[in-house]
Amino acid sequence: MINLRGIAAVLMLLGAAAQGHAAGVTIGVVAPQNGPLALLGAQVAAGAGFEIRQSGNTLVAVNEICEDNSGAAVGDALVAAKVQIAVGFLCSETLEGALPKLKDAGIPAITVSVRSRILMEDALKNGWPLFRMAPADGAEAAKINEVILKNWAADPIALIEDGTIHGRELTEAVRNALEQNGLKPVFTDTYRPGQEQQIALVRRLKRAGATRVFVGGDRSDIAVIARDAEAENIPLSILGGDAMRAADQPLPLGSGVRAVALPEYAVLPEAAAAAETLRAKGVEPEGYVLPSLAAAFIAGQAAEAAAAAGKPLQEPLLGTTFQTPVGAVAFTGAHELSQNPYRLLEWRGNGFFPPAAPTQ
Repeated sequence: MINLRGIAAVLMLLGAAAQGHAAGVTIGVVAPQNGPLALLGAQVAAGAGFEIRQSGNTLVAVNEICEDNSGAAVGDALVAAKVQIAVGFLCSETLEGALPKLKDAGIPAITVSVRSRILMEDALKNGWPLFRMAPADGAEAAKINEVILKNWAADPIALIEDGTIHGRELTEAVRNALEQNGLKPVFTDTYRPGQEQQIALVRRLKRAGATRVFVGGDRSDIAVIARDAEAENIPLSILGGDAMRAADQPLPLGSGVRAVALPEYAVLPEAAAAAETLRAKGVEPEGYVLPSLAAAFIAGQAAEAAAAAGKPLQEPLLGTTFQTPVGAVAFTGAHELSQNPYRLLEWRGNGFFPPAAPTQ
């Protein structure tokens, strides 16, 4: 695990790598080096830095402060360092100011975090070289709908949400898509979040005949609903969204509860070898570590392909399926991931994992 003391060690390692390499592709790694996002920045630095060192490329570390009007300085730093491509970018504020300068210099940017639909629309309209390894807006709802239509289409379904903007909008998107496919929930409701018990809610679900329930809410509320359903002997298959990736407290989540969420890549079979290698080097492959490693891998491969073909670097980014250490990655013409990164996962005691058995 990368802790506060580990951040300094990671940054020192990156500095040594930047000074020690003088060949290969020059890749910028843009990530916070201090402040409240420093831990996440250290994850980006560790993953991207590991891959860049392994490939013998040159690393240029640029601090990201994630404040309004800070992006232009980041863009200037990347251009001055003559990087060929840059990865990381945890904040939209950085990209908004940096992308016009990167466009002029022909430097593509791969973000592992920023999901803003408006920013990508602006990038495509203005010809900014932005590529996104984070999910686009709507990807979560699309995957939830896919899972429900595949596994629950013949069952009585309930949709409930916690009244927050995200919970309501996500559940409404799911409801609209299901109804377009001829499925009408047997029960819909808004529950009051943050309660110590939800017995009345699970009893209403039982009276409505629901056996499958999607919950647009957070992990703590879903844990209460699952516990009370079990205590009342009400068989419910419960599915949540990406908000389930949160601390397992104050009430532990019951095993078997499922979520459509971004995976911890270290638990996926295709990333097992990379995770093992990182751990052997003392780096826990958590958070942004493996996605950043994959982004740096793509950056190096695309730059080498562009140089070999004498083409702009954006061309291989758009026309290639990259076999990265965490699985295949390709970008669409809209610079988004060609495959939805959300997965159906199941809670088993100490983490979310791919379901061990076919969905019931």
